[in-house]
Amino acid sequence: MELVTHIDIDAPPERVWEVLTDFDHYHEWNPFARVAGRPTQNARLHVELTPPSGRTMRFRPTVTRVEHGRDLRWLGHLLRPGVFDGEHRFVLEPLDGGNRTALTHAEAFTGELSPLAGRAVRAGTQRGFEAMNVALKRRVEGASGAHDTRAGAGHGQTTT
Repeated sequence: MELVTHIDIDAPPERVWEVLTDFDHYHEWNPFARVAGRPTQNARLHVELTPPSGRTMRFRPTVTRVEHGRDLRWLGHLLRPGVFDGEHRFVLEPLDGGNRTALTHAEAFTGELSPLAGRAVRAGTQRGFEAMNVALKRRVEGASGAHDTRAGAGHGQTTT
């Protein structure tokens, strides 16, 4: 099972990356996740996710990929590897010559319990991803001075 969300952000990928990887300041803007640790290859993180109207989940994933300004991934496990694993990823793609960013925020669930547990966490986790995406967009665009005047906060948000 995989959850995939997308949002376009009116700022360059480098600026989005700065905010996305500044875990120490997540509490200022992020309604879904708290992360402690450093976004470096093989680092262990402390992650706390609180889906809208859901139970807080805590785990210690390992950073599996860091491509500065483009790709951040971590892999977490429930109980032990192979039971219920989640690979969380943020992929940033430049738009409009690098002046804007297309963010893909996703998680792929695998393991013995993924068919059952995946369904149980899907709706809340997806809403959490979407809330985080919109909050990231607001934080980055507000900090960069870019403001979108089109109707509908969080426009550009899609889920697949």
